[in-house]
Amino acid sequence: MDWREFFYIRKSDRSVLIVLLVMAVASLTLVFVVRDPSPEASAPYGDTPWNGQTAGGRGRGQTGSRPPYYQVEGRRYELFPFDPNTADSTQFLRLGLQPWQVRTIYRYRAAGGVYRKPTDFARLYGLTVKQYRQLEPYIRIGEDYRPASEVYGYSRETYRDGREGDHSYPATDVGGAGMASTGADRTASLHYTPKLRPTERVALNTADTTLLMRVPGIGSYYARRIVWYRERLGGYCHIDQLDEIEGFPPDAKHYFSLSDENIRKLNFNTMTLSQLRVHPYMGFYRAKDVIDYRRLRGPIHGWDDLRLLRSFPPDIIKRLAPYVEF
Repeated sequence: MDWREFFYIRKSDRSVLIVLLVMAVASLTLVFVVRDPSPEASAPYGDTPWNGQTAGGRGRGQTGSRPPYYQVEGRRYELFPFDPNTADSTQFLRLGLQPWQVRTIYRYRAAGGVYRKPTDFARLYGLTVKQYRQLEPYIRIGEDYRPASEVYGYSRETYRDGREGDHSYPATDVGGAGMASTGADRTASLHYTPKLRPTERVALNTADTTLLMRVPGIGSYYARRIVWYRERLGGYCHIDQLDEIEGFPPDAKHYFSLSDENIRKLNFNTMTLSQLRVHPYMGFYRAKDVIDYRRLRGPIHGWDDLRLLRSFPPDIIKRLAPYVEF
């Protein structure tokens, strides 16, 4: 057998082999020509930032030898003075905020929200401590959004300076109608409530919360508690009943006066169970004993009729006596 016959290839097969060889050569050419043999080309994504600097801090663009292999275009942030009450979406995005954060700001402002001080902007959802520290020096709150009290209100020092040497309040007992005051005093009271002098008194059973807050040691909380407990009792019959209010300052009792004219009585013979039980000294079981006594024995003529009941010991009768009628 001739060796030429062993390597003989038909004409159709030769065409196929030639095409495959051409494709292989072309593929190898592309691999070697396009491939970047430099070490930087094999670095993982992120080792070479979009500005051309390597992770070690030396930029290939700085050496001038060759341009960076790739450059990722991103959002460019910048810091500049802005008012969060008036800035638009373009400015917020330039500052580095996310689009959803910008929408949150717009919804807050549309609902009537106002940033009155730079720290109010720190409440923006998603804002980190690092971001706020970067933005804080550039936050500018416009004058139109400052609290009006800072510009037109009265401070406590201004009020005291204006009141220095003024002794127009009478050193007498003060009733429920309150003291006379000037228009300037009423304006100043928006920020500072003038207190009573040691010789002045307030009618405990008629004073409203505004007058009660003028008692030293009494603020809005205890003023409301005094009025609330007074309504439940039907009026105070002695000053020491203020001690029944939890945490009441004992030194404040010196400024109250008392009269029995405004005491509301409980009629044990006509009032219903629900009407009797709401009194602080009664409760459900004592009110029920009163109703049962009336149902079984008839009208109640005095305390002697109730002394035998276990729910009415002597100390309870003493506390209830000023509030009960038969």
